[in-house]
Amino acid sequence: MATETFPGSAILSHDAGGARLSLAGDWTLPHYTALQQKATELAGSIDAAVALDISRLGALDTSGAFVIAELLGSARTQALAQDEAMPPARRALLKTVGDAIDTYCTGVKRRRDAGFVVTLERIGRAMHGFWRQTAKLLAFIGMTLQGFLVTMWRPHRWRVTSLVSHIEQTGLDAVPILALLSFMVGCVVAFLGSTALASYGATVFTVDLIGFAFLREFGVLLTAILLAGRTASAFTAQIGSMKAREEIDAIRTLGLDPVELLVLPRVLALLIALPLLTFIAMMSGVVGGAVVCMAVLKMSPSMFLTMFQADMSLTQFLVGMAKAPVFAFMIAVIGCMEGFKVAGSAQSVGEHTTSAVVQSIFVVILLDALAALFYMEMNW
Repeated sequence: MATETFPGSAILSHDAGGARLSLAGDWTLPHYTALQQKATELAGSIDAAVALDISRLGALDTSGAFVIAELLGSARTQALAQDEAMPPARRALLKTVGDAIDTYCTGVKRRRDAGFVVTLERIGRAMHGFWRQTAKLLAFIGMTLQGFLVTMWRPHRWRVTSLVSHIEQTGLDAVPILALLSFMVGCVVAFLGSTALASYGATVFTVDLIGFAFLREFGVLLTAILLAGRTASAFTAQIGSMKAREEIDAIRTLGLDPVELLVLPRVLALLIALPLLTFIAMMSGVVGGAVVCMAVLKMSPSMFLTMFQADMSLTQFLVGMAKAPVFAFMIAVIGCMEGFKVAGSAQSVGEHTTSAVVQSIFVVILLDALAALFYMEMNW
């Protein structure tokens, strides 16, 4: 009979009855290096025909169980973990290590897909996520409109204090930055218009360019994009923080409706504030263009106002203002919805805040493009 041993750990013997592997001694972390080395040497000679004797196995920890699993293989380790002769704690340890090896170490290597297949898979996942997000947005819009209809005829349920506070935060506090931004964009549009029209000898029509640009598009679009980044993110962060601190669950426990308490005041505030801010943006942009016209084109203020009044009809102003309530509603709804989707951690708050800003800007630009096509077809 030939015998191979290594200190206090295992014996591999060959006799007339066949090969037998005896696990003995302590299979613990202090012996891990020697155990791993010997297991590597014996791995090629251990197969299903080798009998296993664990009667003299001493202490066992996770490192020892891992070496046994590498030596015997995952399937035989799982079978060993079912041996009723072993203590339950030891069987549970072997089973856990065997499962971990199956999951993380010995998984079947996936065939690498072609780049075209991976691209199609990513496109499919993106489209699936887009439709799911669209369905959730439509459902939340329905909940918000239902809340409006329920509370509209019940003045005692109106949150007037909260409404005024949100109007101040979303509207009044945004006036300086919006006015300055619109003024500078108006200056840029006037510079570009005067430069482009100079070659045609039509610099006087820079006034019309400024009027059409800000009354129809830039006034409401700049306002909506600014509030998408400023207000939608604030709504998401506020509601998301309440969700993380379980304050929304407490509101429901008190028998209150979170949509009525948190969403409706914010939506109404933005519905009131954004049209007013749009008007301020329009006027600021026109003033910025007028300053450039007076400084560069040497146009008098009375001439600028006369041309502006003659060429700009009330329809241009109404076309721009009509988009403001729609943009306000979508920005507020998206910001509140993303706040309710927060999972409960600070990281989740940040992720959904970013998502709210991106979605709001995307929806605003999409709706503005659709409105432009509609106005063109209606010849407005």
